[in-house]
Amino acid sequence: MMIKKAPLFLGIMLTFGVSYTAVADALPKQASYAQYSLDMYKSPTCGCCGKWADHLRQSGFEVIEHKRDDMTAVKAQYGVPNKLSSCHTALIDGYIIEGHVPAEDVDRLLKERPNIAGLTAPGMPMKSPGMQAVDQQPQGYDVLAFTHDGTTTIFHHYP
Repeated sequence: MMIKKAPLFLGIMLTFGVSYTAVADALPKQASYAQYSLDMYKSPTCGCCGKWADHLRQSGFEVIEHKRDDMTAVKAQYGVPNKLSSCHTALIDGYIIEGHVPAEDVDRLLKERPNIAGLTAPGMPMKSPGMQAVDQQPQGYDVLAFTHDGTTTIFHHYP
């Protein structure tokens, strides 16, 4: 009796397996950075900072927003040189993320773990995450790697 039901059972399992695979393949693939909590310091009135935080969250990062009135003091506390500063400062796993750095660069930083203080997108580049249209790709600026003495190198060029 069991042998007669086996083809039916196998057919149901194959059907379910194919359906499950099709559904799983249709879901967006994103990394999970839940083990890394990104602390973001921003002005209470800055809207673009919130949009950047949403960009990171959509890429799988946990972002904890801290609203501060004196961002100059935050930047001084973490050693962000004035020439490299932007509107918000974030910390993740020992690194500083200054400004509108794309999630893919934060991902690369955490994978490669270079001996740097952090990454920055100085100023507020108009086509950076948080400053651009939702579906637009980063364009027209550089993300810089920087050391505590202020030395910079290009980490990612967005033509």
